[in-house]
This record gives sequence, structure tokens and C-alpha cells, in this order.
Amino acid sequence: MNGLELAKAYFEEYGAPMLHEAFPAWEGRIAAGLIGSGSECFGFDDEISRDHDFEVGFCLFIPGENEMDRQTAFRLERAYAKLPKEFRGFGKSLIDPVGGSRHGVIRVPDFFTEKLGRPDADLNAADWLRIPESSLFELSRGTVFRDDERLVLRELEKIRRFPEDIRLKKLAGELLMMAQAGQYNYSRCLKRGDTAAAQLCVTEFTKAAIHTVFLLNRAYLPYYKWQFRAMKELPLFAELADPFEYLLTSKNAPAEAEEKQTLIEDLAGVFIAELMEQGITKASCGDLEKHAYSVNDHIGDAALRNLHILAAL
Repeated sequence: MNGLELAKAYFEEYGAPMLHEAFPAWEGRIAAGLIGSGSECFGFDDEISRDHDFEVGFCLFIPGENEMDRQTAFRLERAYAKLPKEFRGFGKSLIDPVGGSRHGVIRVPDFFTEKLGRPDADLNAADWLRIPESSLFELSRGTVFRDDERLVLRELEKIRRFPEDIRLKKLAGELLMMAQAGQYNYSRCLKRGDTAAAQLCVTEFTKAAIHTVFLLNRAYLPYYKWQFRAMKELPLFAELADPFEYLLTSKNAPAEAEEKQTLIEDLAGVFIAELMEQGITKASCGDLEKHAYSVNDHIGDAALRNLHILAAL
């Protein structure tokens, strides 16, 4: 049983009855689920990840203070704290004041302010460009067990995926990074005998390529340590995890360097084919830099289109 399943079972066995019995007037106005930081919120938890910051619990999302008073919120927090301290072999830690914990009672405006820097998900272009994509990934995962009034779901739907112009801006930037680091600078560093710089080029190419995979899937990029894990679940290009790993872990002796250069060009061809399939490039060559600028030209918002091509990275 993973963390999401554990949280749902704990809520259904103890949380839902507590709300029904002790807070009947609020039962339908409180959202419950598990969303946020931590591998258990993504379904990625295992024995290793459970050695820190892992506990049984769930989130009770409540309205702002203008709708639910502090006294009611405090009583709800006390009721949550009294739920069994152990469930199916896992313990529950003490909780902080309202809004100060990964679990327990959390006001919706506080939750979104922590993740987005504002109390709701009504984002403008500047917001989309400044918010860490890992925060958006966190909000795209997890599970809402109950939300009768769509207190949380209403906001989550607004940020289900990037607006197309934002996606294209990010994609244009990553294509340019792949062109510069992989198609251009990698071989030049090798000619100088600077293998350390050459490997940095490969690393930058691979980081940009991984982000490109997520963008072509219209998915958010997670925190770096989960990128390979999450990529393997994507419908497009999950199979590229192995060649990406080879690029990152192989050396730069002549035979390996030649193979890596060939692989970089092969990957460029794969991405270009998908850009053409999605109708977001008019370039007709193998140069990722030309495709980067063509993708940028497809941005509808002139102000966003005219920003530096790397502005969204």
C-alpha cells in the first residue's frame, strides 16, 4: 500500500466519520485529500523514501477566515489531532498550527500561497513564468478524496497544464539550449581536449531534453530527483530514459564521444519530428536552433513572443 492509498484509507476509516459526527454543518464544505510535497503525494514512495518525513495522515482543506472562523478551525484541528496515532503500522506525528503542516487542517488560500505565491490559481503570464515548475507538478499530482463544493478542485483545474503560449516559450528555450550545448558546444569542447566541459555540455543537453519531453507531453517537470521516475510514466518518449542515462553516465573517450554525438543528433531528429507532428515549427532542417526560433514565432501573445527566447527557463 503506497502513501496515497494509506491516506485515503485512514480518511475513510477515521476522518470521514469524525467530520460527519463532530462537524455536520461543515462536512460538505471541507475538502479532504493528499496533495503537496513528498513522494507519497506522487505515488513514488518506497522503503527508502519512508525513512524521513513520512507519516500517516491527510489534508483537510478549509476556506479562508472570512468563511470559517478561527474557533471552528481550531476545533477541527483538535479533532484531527485526536485521530489514532497509528494506522496499519505507520505513525502520525504532532501537527503544527493551522496551515503549518503537510497534513491536517490547511486553509485553501494559505495552501495556494505557499505553492503559487498567491491565494488562488488565477495566474497571469508573469506568474506562469516565475512559479517553479516543481510546485506546479506537485499540484498536478496527489488525490482529492472529497470536495463537495470544489473548494480545491476548482483552483486545481485552472492550472491543470501550461497555457499554450507559456508551453511554447519554455519549449523554444529548451530547444535552443539543446542546440547550443549538444549540437554545437559538445564537439568543440572535445576538440580542445576539455572533457570536463564536454560532459557539462552533455549534462545541459540532457537536462533540456528531459524538460522537452515533459513539455511535448504537456506535463509539468518535477523536482530533479523525480524526473526520470516521472518520465517513465509519460505517454510520449518514456523510452528515452535509457539513452538519457547513457549520456549522463558514460565517459568521453573518442569511441564513446562519437557515439554520444550520434545519439544527440538522433534525439534531435526525434524531437523535430514531434514538433512537426504538433504543428509548432515551420523549420525544415536538423538544426534545433532554427526550430527553437520557429516555435517562438508560434506564440500568439506578442509581448511574450518578444521576450528573450530563454526568458521562460
